[in-house]
Amino acid sequence: MSKIIAVANQKGGVGKTTTSVNLAASLAHLGQECLLIDMDPQSNATSGLGINKNVLEKTIYDVLIDEIALEDIIQDTAMDWLDVAPATTDLSGAEVDLVGMDGRERKLKNALEKFQKVYKYIIIDCPPSLGLLTISSLIAADSVLIPMQCEFFALEGLGQLSKTLFALMQSYNLELEGVLFTMFDSRINLAEQVVVEVKKFFKEKVYETKIPRTIKLAEAPSFGKPVLLYDPLGKGSLAYVDFAKEFLSKQGESFKVS
Repeated sequence: MSKIIAVANQKGGVGKTTTSVNLAASLAHLGQECLLIDMDPQSNATSGLGINKNVLEKTIYDVLIDEIALEDIIQDTAMDWLDVAPATTDLSGAEVDLVGMDGRERKLKNALEKFQKVYKYIIIDCPPSLGLLTISSLIAADSVLIPMQCEFFALEGLGQLSKTLFALMQSYNLELEGVLFTMFDSRINLAEQVVVEVKKFFKEKVYETKIPRTIKLAEAPSFGKPVLLYDPLGKGSLAYVDFAKEFLSKQGESFKVS
């Protein structure tokens, strides 16, 4: 059975899409068959994996609205073991289009049912909001991963996200996969303070691996590549591979480098 992980934070600019792309790529690098689903209307995960959005005929929007089969939109990527269900900016209209539909919150969950044995891990890149697309993603998921930047305002937004998550966890059997610190700079005292405060709240759910702020991580999406392909030996690549290894260890999984 697949494990479905939603990567979510209602605050933008915290490394959510970067984490979705590079966790999926790192898991694939470690021999795990992965599908990345782009549920963010900005569709940066799609372009970040080298998919030309201008030539796509069908996307995740069509799966949600017209009930196109998910297998009809899936695209190969430059990495073995990694596929993507792409999006375009058309997805921005999905929340309005879904309003009058029965079972709208479960459209994605229903589409994923037949893929439970195809991929080992399915990663969903959620929008930076708590709207219908994010709720649909969380309902479809087994667990949620929260990327979090080490700054004061991230702590403020965490409170609202936590309330929503705990309500959904109770209603839909959703688990907290963990909290990942991104754009981490050990030279800044506030970063360490944020880590301490978040660990008080989430305890063992906080990953030990921290993703540093690097230029290569920021550049990689503009070249349509996960950082593993753009800068294989850089700090960002090594950090995401370490994170993927920690993630797999928590699943009780062994792994190999592909």
